[in-house]
Amino acid sequence: MLHGSETWPVRKENVVALQRAEMRMVRWMCGVKLKNRLPSKELRERLGIDDIALVLQQNRLRWYGHVLRKDVDDWGKKCTEFEVEGPRPRGRPNWTWREVVREDCQARKLNKEDAMDHCKWRKMIKDVR
Repeated sequence: MLHGSETWPVRKENVVALQRAEMRMVRWMCGVKLKNRLPSKELRERLGIDDIALVLQQNRLRWYGHVLRKDVDDWGKKCTEFEVEGPRPRGRPNWTWREVVREDCQARKLNKEDAMDHCKWRKMIKDVR
C-alpha cells in the first residue's frame, strides 16, 4: 500500500483515504465489525502496527536523509534541488514533495546537519513524540 511513498507529495485527503483503507484491513485481520465500535488505536495495538500517517512521514524523512547524504554531483540530489523556470499556473499551487518534507522536519525539529549522521537521523525519525 505504501510502495514508493517516500516520494509522494501527499495531501490531507490522501492520508485520510489511506487511513480508512488501512483501518478496513485492520478490522478484517482482527475479525472485528465496524458495529462493534472498538477504537482504532486498540486494534492497531493488537496487531502491533503504527498509524499509516506516521509511517508515511518516517518513509519520507528516511529518503530525505538518504538524499542529503549523497554526493553533490548525484542526479537524485540534483532532482530534489531543481527549480522549474517560468511562472506557475493560476490558483493555489499543489504542495511539492520538498514542502511536505520541510513540514515533517519542522514537526520533528530536524535539520539538514542531523541527516549527515546516519545513526542519529534514523533514531530521530523512529522517535515518536
